[in-house]
Amino acid sequence: MRRVRRSAGAAPPALWETSIPVNDTSLDPARAAALGTREATRRLSRLRDAAIARRTPPPAARSLIGESWKRVLRLGVDPDRGGHSGLLSLEEMEQRRRASPISEVLPLLRDGLVSVAHATQQIMVITDAEGRVLWRDGSPLGRRRADALGFTPGASWSEDVVGTNAVGTALVTGRPLQVHSAEHFVRTHHPWSCAAAPLHDPRNGRLLGVVDVSGPAASVHPATLALVTSVARLAESELRERHLETVERLRSVAAPILCRLAGERALAVDRDGWPAAVTGMPPPDRLVLPERFGAGRHRIPSLGPCTVEPLPDGWLVRMDDSAPDGDEARPALVELDVRQGRRVLLTVSGQAGGWTQELSPRHAELLYALARRRDGRTAAQLAQDLFGDPSRTVTVRAEMSRLRRTLGGVLDHRPYRFADDLEVRLLVPEDPAHLLPRSTAPLVAGARSEADERPAAGGRSPADRRSPAGGGGAPPDGRSPAGGPPDRAAAVAVTAGPP
Repeated sequence: MRRVRRSAGAAPPALWETSIPVNDTSLDPARAAALGTREATRRLSRLRDAAIARRTPPPAARSLIGESWKRVLRLGVDPDRGGHSGLLSLEEMEQRRRASPISEVLPLLRDGLVSVAHATQQIMVITDAEGRVLWRDGSPLGRRRADALGFTPGASWSEDVVGTNAVGTALVTGRPLQVHSAEHFVRTHHPWSCAAAPLHDPRNGRLLGVVDVSGPAASVHPATLALVTSVARLAESELRERHLETVERLRSVAAPILCRLAGERALAVDRDGWPAAVTGMPPPDRLVLPERFGAGRHRIPSLGPCTVEPLPDGWLVRMDDSAPDGDEARPALVELDVRQGRRVLLTVSGQAGGWTQELSPRHAELLYALARRRDGRTAAQLAQDLFGDPSRTVTVRAEMSRLRRTLGGVLDHRPYRFADDLEVRLLVPEDPAHLLPRSTAPLVAGARSEADERPAAGGRSPADRRSPAGGGGAPPDGRSPAGGPPDRAAAVAVTAGPP
């Protein structure tokens, strides 16, 4: 029996840990602070108005903000008043608070940000992954101003409700950002400046929510975003340490059990698939556990047929060496579902059963590229697809090696591709603009651009479509005449067999 010291802390740098270079000519919050609130607001308002009118914005428009403006224009958000989705009930809000791992690090977040918010008449806000405000604290004046805006506990602050804002846009992109004054899409938000950073669960990479500091535009400071991001990283580190403690407890329970399984191949994993101890086999990386997982017989992609028994805070996984390992055990159908925005699901099925797993952003990009190109891609071609730089093959090879170990016989190499005997189904959004919204990969951006090339309904621009008559007004409820945002569940299925 061998001890396994791997945990979430050993994972490679994730997509959200990288930074986006900012164009030197962009009117970022640092330059806005130097210009002064009134002048910065005037310049940013011109850029926003140009985007709404579908004119080409001046070069000073930041790319992240410009892309967000395009998204919310397609969604039909009213640029003057925004939208409203209703508040969560107190019961539902408390339920979400209790279920969120953020509650475990709430004292750390408050210690790092609330005192700053009080001193600058700002507020600290923490949302869940849907953009619902779960916690809010800060100066009394800041809270009163937020109340007037509807920025209250239980409210939705996602892009499809209130347009471009630090919380909603950070949820879409998965990256920290600051939104200043008229960079907000909705006019009533222009007196505000907001800095937000996403919070991820280090055990599985899932987006938990966003921590945000918001306040008067006059209080903008270039260091605010760095502070918020640093506190968010500290919170993630605290979650990682708590996870390591859980793995150690599981190891102490599993070690004597595995010692009694002489001659068997077995391992103990926590509920997210991180191994704590193993016997009779080499230590694996984190296991990809099917979404519906519990005691009984399962087929785990990298291990094959297994018998699973419950342990405190984890599972005992025993290999079933008597199960068929020939053609009967091979998968036959792979379905990659990218219709749900940030949540990408891979479903693999065959005669021996099937499983579904949520993918990380980087793995979603790689599998999307391979599903689009069934004849396969070299490492250099995938590097071009993902980074626009064919020389970044080391990163691609490392990620593909990890994917192949995780998915077993689903992927092949030389070139990288789905196995030739598989049927591959790619389920994509009906509107290409909603394809993998967190991705900056050139291949994905090119697919999204198809939305910009589509003619507007009736030959009118999205700005015109806000009014049934094509004028500048908006319907009384602030939604588009078509009934609001498009149905995101609608999708197009692309099916491909062997090349």
